[in-house]
Amino acid sequence: MTKVEQHEIVEILRDYLHKMHGNDLDDYEMMRKRDRDDEDLDVLSRRRLSELYVKFVPERLRR
Repeated sequence: MTKVEQHEIVEILRDYLHKMHGNDLDDYEMMRKRDRDDEDLDVLSRRRLSELYVKFVPERLRR
């Protein structure tokens, strides 16, 4: 996952914040802050970001 893809996924997930609770919301907020600071996510964080994307973004809207 490139930096651009990472940023796009974080931006897309922002529309689904109202569905997130607990650890999902905490993880997203942490990744959003790291993205805002232009940090690259490590392997585990990228995997978690992908999991959140699959969990919250409907399949018909995924690329």
